[in-house]
Amino acid sequence: MPVTEDAPPFTPARLRTLRRRLLDWFAEHARDLPWRQNRDPYRVWLSEVMLQQTQVETVKPYFARFLEAFPTVVDLAAAPEQEVLRLWEGLGYYRRARGLHAAAKVLAAEHESRFPRDVAALQKLPGVGRYTAGAIASIAFDLPAPILEANTIRLFTRLAAYRGDPTSTAGQKYLWGVAEELVPQQGASRFNQALMELGALVCTPKAPNCQACPLARQCEANRQGLVELLQPTTKKLKFIDVSEAAVVVFKGGEVLVRQCGPGERWSGLWDFPRFAVESEGPLFAQDELAKKVAEQTGVQVRGASHLKTLKHGVTRHRITLDCYTAQRSGGRLRSTADSPTRWIDPAELSELPLSVTGRKIAKLIA
Repeated sequence: MPVTEDAPPFTPARLRTLRRRLLDWFAEHARDLPWRQNRDPYRVWLSEVMLQQTQVETVKPYFARFLEAFPTVVDLAAAPEQEVLRLWEGLGYYRRARGLHAAAKVLAAEHESRFPRDVAALQKLPGVGRYTAGAIASIAFDLPAPILEANTIRLFTRLAAYRGDPTSTAGQKYLWGVAEELVPQQGASRFNQALMELGALVCTPKAPNCQACPLARQCEANRQGLVELLQPTTKKLKFIDVSEAAVVVFKGGEVLVRQCGPGERWSGLWDFPRFAVESEGPLFAQDELAKKVAEQTGVQVRGASHLKTLKHGVTRHRITLDCYTAQRSGGRLRSTADSPTRWIDPAELSELPLSVTGRKIAKLIA
């Protein structure tokens, strides 16, 4: 790593001490997590993808259910996408599930269902970036591959007392350099896991427990009193308020559902007719609802009745979702190959992958 005014070089003695103290701490404090039971690259890969922007406690039950349904890459590659999405339901960021499924197919078709032992080759898999490839290579195969994710970005920024913007292109390049210098040639598996564990449990975003940190003496930010003064390691989102409506359209004992097409928010998932609205409040939305349901599905509706208002967030959007029920009054169902639309018995909703709010609406009409 180049010598800069932001961080002194990691001398050989400092590196040895840092690695030893970190591994000693990890031996005592490592959490007993289900994906650490062995170093199977499939389990490592699955856990790392699930843990992206998701808390450990949230991931645990999903990891168990996913492994039970798809215990190997072969099983995942052979599964229908709808089944994969159904098991992912509620975990969010569904492109991760589609990426897993696509990558499993590539592994089955081109690698005999075995993971490459090379970072560059791993990065060619759908949905696998530099971090995930480094995690698989280091944790599963013990290769000296650097890693940089939310916890280690924060940890490295403080260890090196990096005064620049960690989220910038220059900051990311610099921190990857720190990661490359720190990772040992042998024992990278435990070392990289220890780095992430320290960031998760001790070197936290707010009120880091520096007194309990095994690297406090090696941390330049701690030594210089800069821990609370360095730039944030995540970008603050600017939220956009959005008003939407979802309409449960009945035809006899059936309801209307459509599969979200490519480019839509929940591509591949099924949903009720849903769209942005301009009308303010349920009492003023009748004409707009009828028009937009017809535009989206070809079905004409009448008698829209307000069911419930749900508030939720998706990435940078804060959404107020007004949910309605309505009756089909005419029209012809319009469906495409990319976005099929059909009538189903409400009991069948349990078999389809829905968004979180879609599942809540399904329960309201059950």
